[in-house]
Amino acid sequence: MGMSLGSQGGAGGRRRRGSKKAPMSEINITPFVDVMLVLLIIFMVSAPLLTSGVPIDLPDTQAKALNADTQPITVSVNDKGQVYLQETEIDIAEVVPKLEAIAKTGYEERVFVRGDKNADYGTVMKVMSRISAAGFKNIGLVTLQEQDS
Repeated sequence: MGMSLGSQGGAGGRRRRGSKKAPMSEINITPFVDVMLVLLIIFMVSAPLLTSGVPIDLPDTQAKALNADTQPITVSVNDKGQVYLQETEIDIAEVVPKLEAIAKTGYEERVFVRGDKNADYGTVMKVMSRISAAGFKNIGLVTLQEQDS
């Protein structure tokens, strides 16, 4: 007299005996792509800011840019005569010992000297002569390319 709901009782036939949910075999890529795009934008914006932390007004020249595979060691002299190794201020007397300590390839390491165009010429030359006298062979002066006006 009554209506039958199916052979498995009142669940409407939706449950299986002894089975668990199967793991989902699909990967949702959208959040991953969103995160990667945000990271890409962050690195694209911050990379130019990491080149050098010492603010120096470099002189302009007509020299071409150098092709470089490795990052050189940078020694900077600002307009006040302060000397920086990479981004750390040091005394002129400490330039050579600290260069020798961080040079990975020894005296073949490339050393770039950045001198502010308002810096004392004697201070820049004193730094370069100490580096050269220590035995470093690949010393270069960093300048900006002249802009045609």
